[in-house]
Amino acid sequence: MNNVLMALGLTLFAGMATGIGSLIAFTAKRTNHRFLSVSTGFSAGVMLYVSFIEIFPKGLAEMIACQGDRLGYFYTTLGFFGGMLLIGLIDNLVPSEENPHEPHSDAETALLHEPKSATDNPKLLRMGMFTALAIGIHNFPEGLATFLAAMRDPALGVAIAIAIALHNIPEGISVSVPIYYASGSRRRAFVYSLLSGLAEPIGALVAYLLLILVAGPDAAVPPLLMGGLFAGVAGIMVYISVDELLPTSRAYGKGHDSLLGLVGGMLVMAASLVAMR
Repeated sequence: MNNVLMALGLTLFAGMATGIGSLIAFTAKRTNHRFLSVSTGFSAGVMLYVSFIEIFPKGLAEMIACQGDRLGYFYTTLGFFGGMLLIGLIDNLVPSEENPHEPHSDAETALLHEPKSATDNPKLLRMGMFTALAIGIHNFPEGLATFLAAMRDPALGVAIAIAIALHNIPEGISVSVPIYYASGSRRRAFVYSLLSGLAEPIGALVAYLLLILVAGPDAAVPPLLMGGLFAGVAGIMVYISVDELLPTSRAYGKGHDSLLGLVGGMLVMAASLVAMR
């Protein structure tokens, strides 16, 4: 039970980072684009490193234990690309014009600090609502990934939660900007950005309920299921890193900012894994 509560707490922490992004949008006079670039690159580095070095091998070991070398590797590979396909299909449900990972300039965010600067614009409100929905849809499998990793390896769950929290900060900004422009309400913009992050703990709860249905509240998760889940989680995280985090990092940064963040994330994750041995 302690592991479950910790895993749920980590997903809640990661999801609520969208609210941090919203607060930054309202309080910071200028967006620190270099911080956003390095932090999203850092998140990508953590996710890519941990997916290929830790999560995929764990899934493979589980699969091989119950299916043998040949079938085990085949099923793990199938699960990995199945995870990528799942998050790719989710991406295609979101209209491209409401891309939640599109950076906002200082000119766009400047009005957030001025009273009564918003206009009655239904199109902007619709964009903000769709952005919040898009982020919520994306965060659902991220919550599942964080929960499963934390249940199996708490230290690994902490690292993934921090990486996801960092990449949720600019997403909170993306929700706040159009909703505030359309409604003139900082509170409304903040609440919607916060709600979009709640999909993470909801994803964790769904994962927990599914595990209970399959294995019971106290029983061990079958190796075949755990192997498939870990393989799918690795695929989801690689897709998020390549499709969302790295392009966003490049868009926000200059020079080698995104590369510095990427390598830094890998180094921190590698050092953490070495320290845990």
